[in-house]
Amino acid sequence: MPSIAIRIAAAAGGLLLAASPAIAQKAVGPGPVASILTWTQKQQLERYPAIEKTYQVGTIAKGANVRPLPAAATQIDPKITHNGRNYGIERFMADNRISGVIAVKDGEVVLEKYALGRKPEDRWTTFSVAKSLTSILIGAAIKDGWIDSVYDPITKYLPELNGTAYEDVSLRRLMTMTTGVKWNEDYANPKSDVALASTAAFPGGHPITNNPLLKYMTGLKREAEPGSKWVYKTGETDLAGLVLYRALAGKPLSQYASEKLWKPFGMEQDAIWMLDKAGIERGGCCMSATLRDYARIGLFLLGNGEIDGRQVLADGFVADATTNQLPKSARDQGQSYGYFWWPRTDGEGYAARGIFGQGIEIYPEENLIIVVNSAMPKASDRVQGQKTQALTQAIRKAANGG
Repeated sequence: MPSIAIRIAAAAGGLLLAASPAIAQKAVGPGPVASILTWTQKQQLERYPAIEKTYQVGTIAKGANVRPLPAAATQIDPKITHNGRNYGIERFMADNRISGVIAVKDGEVVLEKYALGRKPEDRWTTFSVAKSLTSILIGAAIKDGWIDSVYDPITKYLPELNGTAYEDVSLRRLMTMTTGVKWNEDYANPKSDVALASTAAFPGGHPITNNPLLKYMTGLKREAEPGSKWVYKTGETDLAGLVLYRALAGKPLSQYASEKLWKPFGMEQDAIWMLDKAGIERGGCCMSATLRDYARIGLFLLGNGEIDGRQVLADGFVADATTNQLPKSARDQGQSYGYFWWPRTDGEGYAARGIFGQGIEIYPEENLIIVVNSAMPKASDRVQGQKTQALTQAIRKAANGG
């Protein structure tokens, strides 16, 4: 989803969250839909599990077989400490509008809790977590030969960007948001790029050539040499989705996700993926899946992108995607970003994250996955980030026998 990076305090582990207005989606009905950032708490609980009733979506179809996700013989009972207070997990979830938490250690579920009326079979929208799925699909497209390399110029797939600030910019720079293209991500400013990028209507015709987002991106200017500066840019995540769509010769991204991951890995439920105004799955936002299937994405990454001994992603892609790829100037400021994944600044694992408290935390050396879905009151907030960090670290400690 269009996103704004907000630094969380060092006490919260240096995590980064993303926030964004929902202006690029294709609504189900004829009338306008209020920004997803402004939904009431009641609307959150109604719409997050059923986003397809509000926005048009593509379906990521499951297959005939389900990969087992067995419960461990012993379940953990983490105690969360925040701001001098101690909480049991059920109380903490209720107080912080967390709808689901699952932890998978050594391939077994050691914790699985639901709240806010959510059931295990319910999907939940996770906003910018979709970026990380886009990353996975680009890795698969390289393996399959649809994309030659992350070093390809993006104009190879989007010639509409020839003669713009994106000419001679590689896909790798796009995925690490180090293109050097100037961008204003200020949501308080109605004239910022993030506010204006997807406001135009789709006029019809070719879904890429006439895509409102692509049209907007052609007018941006360059402020730095590609690779020299990191700026979090909403538009570039969706632009990567258009690159993938063009590379796949118009195959829907949801269909490719089904073929490469959902069916062969054995996800238990169909997932859905929000469409942009031109009817293309958004590279930067809004897939919805069950808590257990989000955990299975983590298992896929822990398995280095293999399914039943067959490598699905390009060689070395998982390592590259989940390693800090930013220039030294950004690293010196404590910034960390891979290929649409967030490597932890402490070097211990990586994550996919979305606004209102969504995340898949992966700790490879601990063989541990923690997924949190929420309907927190604010899109991005320092205190919310600290609370989520307190929760995940308490789970991590308990899962590792602490």
